[in-house]
Amino acid sequence: MKKRVPLTAIMTRDPVTVDLHASLSTVKEMMARHGYRHFPVVSGDELVGIISQTDVMRLSFGNLFDGQEEIDGTMLDMLTTEQVMMSNPTSVPVDCTVGEVAHLLIRVDFHALPVVDGRKIVGIVSTTDVIRYFMEQSE
Repeated sequence: MKKRVPLTAIMTRDPVTVDLHASLSTVKEMMARHGYRHFPVVSGDELVGIISQTDVMRLSFGNLFDGQEEIDGTMLDMLTTEQVMMSNPTSVPVDCTVGEVAHLLIRVDFHALPVVDGRKIVGIVSTTDVIRYFMEQSE
C-alpha cells in the first residue's frame, strides 16, 4: 500500500470557502447546495478557521418544537461564522503525504483538514478522502 503518495493526489483543490463574516444561514445554504460538511473559513486569502455541519446543526432545535424552522432561522441569522467556527484550525502543508495525513486524522477529533501553502488555503482533505484512497489501494 502506497503511503508516500502526495496529498495532492486525493485532496479537493480550490475548495469552496466561507468568509469570516458570513451568516450561519449562508453557511447552511452553502452546505446544502454543495453537499460538503466542512468549509475552510477565510479572511481574504488567509485561512482563519474551519466550520462543519456539526457546528451549524448544534444550534438547531431540530424537530423539537412546532415552528422550529423560524426559530432556527432566527438563531442562524443572529450569529456569524466567526462566532461558531473553530479558530486557528489544524492544517497540513501541501507537500504532506497521504500517510502523514492518515496518521494525523487518527490522533485528532475532527474529520477534515485544510491544506495550506503558507497561510493560503489550496485544498481540503477529509477522512472520507483518505479511506477511499486506502480502499482503492486494497482492491
